Amino acid sequence: MLLQLVSPERILVEEQVDEVQIPGLDGYMGVLPGHAPLLSELMPGGVLTYRAGSATKVLAVYGGFVEVQADRVRILADFAERKEEINIEEARAQLSKVNPDSLDELMRAQAKVDAATKT
Repeated sequence: MLLQLVSPERILVEEQVDEVQIPGLDGYMGVLPGHAPLLSELMPGGVLTYRAGSATKVLAVYGGFVEVQADRVRILADFAERKEEINIEEARAQLSKVNPDSLDELMRAQAKVDAATKT
């Protein structure tokens, strides 16, 4: 199926994939080809993974929407970063400075650290 992930700044992913794990607002959801159509809001901060052949890719995504169709997953993220683009030391420092009362900020900072450290 075709995975398209875009943010206001750029297109991050546009490729054929075998599986996607999406941080939906109500929790993580796995999507395989032929999945039932759905539309969902994304978590304020979460980790998206996808598999294309034997390669697994990881991104941190921050808010937005996902549209799933049988042959396509389209994600419109408020912001997203590839694992390779994240500086783990900066991400950890940012997480340590977040106000714990700000759930959205905490989720975004944690998603960044989680994406950067996911194997």
